[in-house]
Amino acid sequence: MDLTYFQTFREVAFHQSYTKAAGELGYAQSSVTMQIQKLEQLYGVKLFERFGRTLRLTLAGEELLKISVQMLHLFEQSKGMLAVQGGGTLTIGTIDSLASYYLPPFIQHMRQRYPALTIRIQPDREAAIVEKVREGEYDLGLLLENKPAHTPLAWTAIREEPLVLVTGAGHPYAAVEVINLAHLQDAEWLMSEPSCNYRMMLERVLQEQAIPYRVGLELGNPEAIKRCLKSGSGIALLPRMAVQEEINRGELAVLPFSHADIRLDLQLILHPKKWISRALQDFIELLH
Repeated sequence: MDLTYFQTFREVAFHQSYTKAAGELGYAQSSVTMQIQKLEQLYGVKLFERFGRTLRLTLAGEELLKISVQMLHLFEQSKGMLAVQGGGTLTIGTIDSLASYYLPPFIQHMRQRYPALTIRIQPDREAAIVEKVREGEYDLGLLLENKPAHTPLAWTAIREEPLVLVTGAGHPYAAVEVINLAHLQDAEWLMSEPSCNYRMMLERVLQEQAIPYRVGLELGNPEAIKRCLKSGSGIALLPRMAVQEEINRGELAVLPFSHADIRLDLQLILHPKKWISRALQDFIELLH
């Protein structure tokens, strides 16, 4: 039953008049009469009785009025709650570097704006993130990618995220004006895990150009790579956001190197049928 009928019933009961209720609601009087008749047919009772010019509720009408007031109050309350949408859980699937170096200020902003909102950051592998967004397990995904996979998901590039070659400040390459692929021949690399997309991108370029290279260490996260770079030899390819503080402090040096095929965009992934809550919409706008 349309809630409008209960709103009409409440107004008729309050004004004790079809005519006054119609004027208050902006309906034709015939529409008000029809709605009350439909309620009476639904419940199988008379809701109003007339004594001369006076319209009064029957006992059944009095009971329905109590219930109608509660229903309409809950309806208004639900509209207010959903308009704010400050509670619930926002689940973000992302990679370690974005979770550690990119997201914290945005998460802090959301916590201040939506104190009742639970924010869950789920570091994961790229393929797993895409799959879990597709299945609805994650509300959204954030990845570093230059060629989004052909999936039914919606991919939005937020910005280019620079990748940089870094090494310890005392490395011989730190004094070279321009680094090209030839300099990287037989270089010792500190690499992230094999499934990392920027490692795969780097290795693909080196292999296509027949540049021999050696993986000195394979480490699971950027923090471990940075610590090893600062205490030893080797070079690494990392997102600039992951090493910016060490660069500013002079602990790591950025090598003057660039390659058209070694670049990534920060990509936002959503399921095209995902319901966008107010909190999720604000978070997306914040990222942009």
